[in-house]
Amino acid sequence: MRRTSIKWRHEGALIIPVCILLSTITTCQSDSKGKVEDPFTTPHVVSQTPITIPQSPEQALSSFRLPKGYRLELVAGEPMIVEPVAIAWDGNGRMYVAQMETYMQTVDAKGQEEPRSRVMLLEDMDDDGRMDKSSVFIDSLLAPRMLLCVGHELFVNETNSYNIYAYKDTDGDGKADEKRPVYENPKRAYGNIEHQRSGLDWNIDNWIYVTIDPVRFKYREGKLIVDTLHGGSNGQWGITHDDQGRVFFSRAASGVAASGFQINPSYGQLDLEGSFDEEFDQVWPMIKTPDINGGPRTLRPDSTMFGFTSVTGQSVFRGDRLPKQMYGNYLVAEPVGRFIRRAYVKENDGKVSLTNVYRHDEFISSTDMNFRPINTYTGPDGCVYIVDMYRGIIQESTWAQPGSFLYDQIMDKGLHKNIGRGRIYRLVYSGMARGKRPTLLDATASQLVAYLDHPNGWWRDNAQKELIVRGDRSVVASLVRKATDSEGNPFMLGRLHALWTLEGLDALDKTTIIKVLKDENVQIVKAAIRLSEPMLRKSDPEVLAEMDRLSAHTSRDLQSQLLLSLSLAQSEEATPIIQRILSQNPDDELLMGVQASLKKTEEARSYGYKLMALDTAARQSVIQGAIIFQSRCTTCHGPEGQGLHTNIAPPLISKFKLIENKDEVIKIMLHGLTGPVDGHIYTDPMPPMGMNTDEWIAAVLSYVRYDLGMRSFPKMNEGYLKWVIVTPEHVKKVRAETHGRNDPWTWNELLEERNKRSQ
Repeated sequence: MRRTSIKWRHEGALIIPVCILLSTITTCQSDSKGKVEDPFTTPHVVSQTPITIPQSPEQALSSFRLPKGYRLELVAGEPMIVEPVAIAWDGNGRMYVAQMETYMQTVDAKGQEEPRSRVMLLEDMDDDGRMDKSSVFIDSLLAPRMLLCVGHELFVNETNSYNIYAYKDTDGDGKADEKRPVYENPKRAYGNIEHQRSGLDWNIDNWIYVTIDPVRFKYREGKLIVDTLHGGSNGQWGITHDDQGRVFFSRAASGVAASGFQINPSYGQLDLEGSFDEEFDQVWPMIKTPDINGGPRTLRPDSTMFGFTSVTGQSVFRGDRLPKQMYGNYLVAEPVGRFIRRAYVKENDGKVSLTNVYRHDEFISSTDMNFRPINTYTGPDGCVYIVDMYRGIIQESTWAQPGSFLYDQIMDKGLHKNIGRGRIYRLVYSGMARGKRPTLLDATASQLVAYLDHPNGWWRDNAQKELIVRGDRSVVASLVRKATDSEGNPFMLGRLHALWTLEGLDALDKTTIIKVLKDENVQIVKAAIRLSEPMLRKSDPEVLAEMDRLSAHTSRDLQSQLLLSLSLAQSEEATPIIQRILSQNPDDELLMGVQASLKKTEEARSYGYKLMALDTAARQSVIQGAIIFQSRCTTCHGPEGQGLHTNIAPPLISKFKLIENKDEVIKIMLHGLTGPVDGHIYTDPMPPMGMNTDEWIAAVLSYVRYDLGMRSFPKMNEGYLKWVIVTPEHVKKVRAETHGRNDPWTWNELLEERNKRSQ
């Protein structure tokens, strides 16, 4: 994807962004239909004195700036909820709130891994839009991070664990009294609290997607069945999908506000030039942003951040109670910038691109430094919901250590004092009433089928999910009619949901697929191509004949799906179809990109997701390093670098930054390390390994930095790969520079060396 940087020019002694000089007033982009969004009623003026003292939920509402006609309403706030991070609604509109009540309660994260967090159940008893009843649905959790309502159960995942449990309230008192496992994995989830999974997003394709880990799940007979994504997963905190089932991730660590949306992650990853407008990476907060991990170098002269740094909690708005031009827009939160970005999502014959709706401005912004939006959703009432953690610190302690720029800002502004709060807001529009409360859990199967045509995507998604959870096949005939009758059922999205509901009920036969493959709607045919993949794997001749016929279709969007699905065909008859599509479009960016992504995914299937990104030499070095590490290093550092309870040697992952500096870790390998390490005393010193070859040392360090290091600092781009791999040439250079040294290093010596280099 094309990433752009800010262009600067000198104006006397002051450096001013060219984009600020070009325009002093906020303008709006037009959408794909030429409509212009309503302007703001107040100018974009950066506050140099933002609010630092925590405000009451009602007071905080006055700190927001929104476009004309929009406003925020408080749905819930403290003390009803505290430290909220995610929400989910059941089929009857009851809201569950995951709370990370131990997250950064002190600047050094004291007690963060104690099981003292909860999931709250909130209800609006008088239907005025504000929650007025709450109960502790689940108590004593370790920072719950993922929620999904499935029928009458709530699926929950906690920090440091891969396990997912289903909770149920059987006596109606608002508290869970039944718990059962739906997915179990005994391993501890690695990475700090910010670099573990989020999601559990049930997509239209009936797969449940998460971030970080290269897996997805499908609900079958009360369990979650895992599927490996050989091309890897994506993203950090937040995941969403649109009407067609495109999955949107964001990567906070890399400052990428949206990714993964060109093709389904089951096929791999595809980044295309022009996926964003030229200024998409630039951000426009309403306040100066001193508490930024990157420090002054990431700020404009007016002290505002100039790029995304902590993008999170995205959603595609699919509701029916905001202006029509909002439908399908992409929303993503920036808790460090205290704003929410709104972008048009445009599709041009298969290629998707994003454009900021507001030129040099943001959709929702606040002058309150405690506003920390970390999740957005389309609600059952057709409005947008925003989860505001409303707190001072939003960076995990790894990046807020004493002596760091961020630590000084936190202490100077007193941000560490604001804890134990949180709000949930609803975005509404003047003159538009909220939608009615759902009762899907009590609806008949035929009513659920009718809801597949609902104008609010939340209802369509949850009606489909409820039908599949019930396994009620009495409505199969009506689903087939809806899916195949384009004249009697012109609502394309209802037909898409009907098709995928049939798949989820294991009721989709070849006759239906063949009929839908002949449909005139490209999106319907694309879905049918995906749904035919089980038959392609079996080399069904009739389905292959339909693929052959469709290869002449003029839609590049459809042809790209043909390439993706035919890559799974176990038949020689698929090869000439693929070749024909490519020969007809030899220079097509999208189709060439699809082929390259499929090739990369095949390499991942052979070598594994992490190794696929490396060239041959680096790949072999990491593999050799893994062998050495398992045979020589696990006794002291643990089998996965996590350290041992015996405290023999430091851990190599999580908060410990020993592996970050390439020169320092080479020095340690060559000459050893003794004494306290980063203030901690360990039983044994690190012995010198300099008697081994440069290739040997490079292999061990490449494995430790690449494989183990990614668990705490997950990145996957060209710059990261170049930085993380240790070459024999680099080891040779450091060996020569330290020639003649006979004593092991101490931690303080290494820090002094680092400080000298930075001066």
